[in-house]
Amino acid sequence: MANSLNSMGLAKTPAATRVVVAMSGGVDSSVAAALLKSQGYDVVGLTMQLYDHGAATAKSKTCCAGQDIYDARRVSDMIGIPHYVVDYETTFKADVMDRFADGYIHGETPVPCVLCNQTVKFRDLLKAAKELGADALATGHYVQRVAEGNSVALHQAADPDRDQSYFLFATTRAQLDFVRFPLGGMNKRETRELGIKFGLHVAAKPDSQDICFVPNGDYAAVIRKLRPEAARGGEIVHIDGRVLGRHEGVINFTVGQRKGLGVGGEAEPLYVVRIEPDTARIVAGPKAALLRQSFALYGLNWLGDGEGPSPDGTPVRVKLRNTQAPIAATVFGEGGGAARVVLAEAEAAVTPGQACVFYDARVDSGRVLGGGWIVRGDAAQPIAHNQRREAQLAAGR
Repeated sequence: MANSLNSMGLAKTPAATRVVVAMSGGVDSSVAAALLKSQGYDVVGLTMQLYDHGAATAKSKTCCAGQDIYDARRVSDMIGIPHYVVDYETTFKADVMDRFADGYIHGETPVPCVLCNQTVKFRDLLKAAKELGADALATGHYVQRVAEGNSVALHQAADPDRDQSYFLFATTRAQLDFVRFPLGGMNKRETRELGIKFGLHVAAKPDSQDICFVPNGDYAAVIRKLRPEAARGGEIVHIDGRVLGRHEGVINFTVGQRKGLGVGGEAEPLYVVRIEPDTARIVAGPKAALLRQSFALYGLNWLGDGEGPSPDGTPVRVKLRNTQAPIAATVFGEGGGAARVVLAEAEAAVTPGQACVFYDARVDSGRVLGGGWIVRGDAAQPIAHNQRREAQLAAGR
């Protein structure tokens, strides 16, 4: 056994391999823990406390709520593994909630689940796992880690309907060396069947639906609480310069939005085409005005071959949102964590603050090549608050 690899890809017996499992209290991470325990691994459960759980209820549709911590502990007791809760409220507020609020204030639409994976989960939780003597950190994500020679690659999940690779594009090569995804080759039905087989009380638990700190879906209310100054009204103007009405804050809008503009009387439906936070203006126009074929990225993370996309252009397929099928594009590396993407065909879903995730150009590959954050306007650099935070993340703070 000394020279053979276990299912974690390590040259140890399962009993000698400690695997820390990030347990959210849901069926996926619970089954991941139970599965690894059944395979003989030395499993330890860790659950993150990310925000004030005093207000959390058993009916919450989010992850990491108060009931979820109880569920994770109950599962751990049932399968016979130690379980710990780690308090990351302070770092979660700084790295996820505050960046979420600041992004909206500056006319962006952030993806907090990516920020959470990038910071508290695959930075702080990974560090805690190593401090517990772990050989690997496992999660319940539906994504695949594929060994390729002396390196590893990130691939989409076997079940395209459950694939979560969009939310994991910021995983670094070093993190990918340590993290494992036991459910990547399964579909949700198989996962729930395993939950029943293992006798887990969460086997039929509904999936999380909302952002964990926005349990009722009211983003603006959360932002106003975090940033009381954010409720600054302004004008809604047509792209031709006409003033159409007024609004109660740019935090209520996102590029591409149609509903909730509160203006009418035009020959064709209006969409949010641009958000101008400095003047608190919302610029509206027809859907055709949303189309973009070229845009800039910052915070680039590259998981493909070499050090990054070629300055002369690397063919890829990209997702501009999680629910989108990958589309053909070319990414041009510009150095300093920046890149430019040129789509094969113009798209209307190029939303500042969202992630643009790269996939191998071959349709049958499924390999994730990395990604970056879409810059507002045509600027070559991110806004100042993001520049500072990106520097801090790069330094591991």
